[in-house]
Amino acid sequence: MLALGRGLMSHPDLLMLDEPSLGLAPKLVKEVFDIIQDIHSEGTTILLIEQNAMAALEMAAYGYVLQTGQISMEGKGKDLLNDPSVKEAYLGESLK
Repeated sequence: MLALGRGLMSHPDLLMLDEPSLGLAPKLVKEVFDIIQDIHSEGTTILLIEQNAMAALEMAAYGYVLQTGQISMEGKGKDLLNDPSVKEAYLGESLK
């Protein structure tokens, strides 16, 4: 939270966040993502790198899926969230 505050002090046009939910309790993860949404709604562009694919894609306007350091897919966040191969590989849902 302190890092978010420090990052916002200069009123940036772009805020880059690398794994803001790492190591947080689930309740705090939701709070952090709510704050990120609020920051975006106030006009700041957010570049988010996050392993919590579900939370990231739910809020993303556009997303990239990386496999071994290479972009394997890209598209609207909601489209990626609903893609069967993304669901199986990153969201823990079976294609059965």
